Amino acid sequence: MKLAVVGGGSTYTPELVDGFARMRDTLPIGELVLIDPAAERLELIGGLARRIFARQGHPGLVTTTCDLDAGVAGADAVLLQLRVGGQAARLQDETWPLECGCVGQETTGAGGLAKALRTVPVVLDIAERVRRASPDAWIIDFTNPVGIVTRALLRAGHKAVGLCNVAIGFQRKFAALLDLAPADIHLDHVGLNHLTWELGVRRGGPAGEDLLPRLLAEHGEAVAGDIRLPRAVLDRLGVVPSYYLRYFYAHDEVVRELATKPSRAAEVAAMERELLALYGDPALDEKPALLAKRGGAFYSEAAVDLAASLLGGGAGAVQVVNTLNNGALPFLPDDAVVEVQARVDAFGPAPLAVPRLDPLYAGLVSHVTAYEDLALDAALRGGRGRVFRALLAHPLVGQYDRAEGLTDRLLAHNKEHLPWA
Repeated sequence: MKLAVVGGGSTYTPELVDGFARMRDTLPIGELVLIDPAAERLELIGGLARRIFARQGHPGLVTTTCDLDAGVAGADAVLLQLRVGGQAARLQDETWPLECGCVGQETTGAGGLAKALRTVPVVLDIAERVRRASPDAWIIDFTNPVGIVTRALLRAGHKAVGLCNVAIGFQRKFAALLDLAPADIHLDHVGLNHLTWELGVRRGGPAGEDLLPRLLAEHGEAVAGDIRLPRAVLDRLGVVPSYYLRYFYAHDEVVRELATKPSRAAEVAAMERELLALYGDPALDEKPALLAKRGGAFYSEAAVDLAASLLGGGAGAVQVVNTLNNGALPFLPDDAVVEVQARVDAFGPAPLAVPRLDPLYAGLVSHVTAYEDLALDAALRGGRGRVFRALLAHPLVGQYDRAEGLTDRLLAHNKEHLPWA
């Protein structure tokens, strides 16, 4: 089996490699190809990847290349984890929205739209080249904003699935709090990428006992601290929102915080410099502890499970993925991309039906889906007017003067990545 990682020069890649090495019986990789235009970084990370495989006794071959077409040729699956514009663009996404009194964040709000505009055309070009080189390959998208990017891929007819680590992160945390094995925890995970709620925490499977009331009663403070919302909010909702819902439920508080502390992009940039120095040590043959602070916990395990289901030819397993709605949430169009439980096999994901969603959540999901429609239109066709419409539609913007100011700033900060701007 050949697996290719586009964006293999990311400092996050050793986390993926560690998961591939540990879970080699689940996903038997014969060749892992790391692809990245940054040759110097690629060689550092490729060297560490080979040492990780060797330390854990993985027989697979690790290769590196800056040639995308050669790297994806013959691949069974291609993982996308790229960042157009790097951390410098992320820093901008996190700062200029604050000038208009809006959250500065790389996956939601105005910053998330900027990232989508930069990213969608690049990902679609990569996907077309994958289709030419390996027409049967699955594309697994980690690249944010995952929902919009996955929707672009699926609309263009690609064999694609989006993946986020929010669900698997909650599964691991809840299992630890409840003193259960992660495999014993099944989440009723519903919504859109970075806009989800855990409606149930079930023991053993989709029809198992719901442990969510016990979790909130016994560990509500710990859960609330993790998502940085008051315990009283959890008690009132009776569900667990993802930590991204804080941008919606406590928007003004978050804006005040972001205006007075260093950006996450600056922290990550400093961390990446330190990680690259560590990766250059020829004695290092495991992922360093510092990598845990980089973000993306458990992505490797989620990626292995997903790729194994897509490529294994078995009956399929239930996993949380980003895929076409196809009736799972009946109030959304079938071609919307939702983040829900799906049975995944060689034919792709088939989303499971979701019980009627409380209007408190369904309303916000519908609102953000409408924004994503407009965001994708702007990413595909460009134009200041389309950018303004997407921003005006976003629930974190929603005022014409803010949308005007954000549009001006978005275009000014992204000229080098948006030829039409």
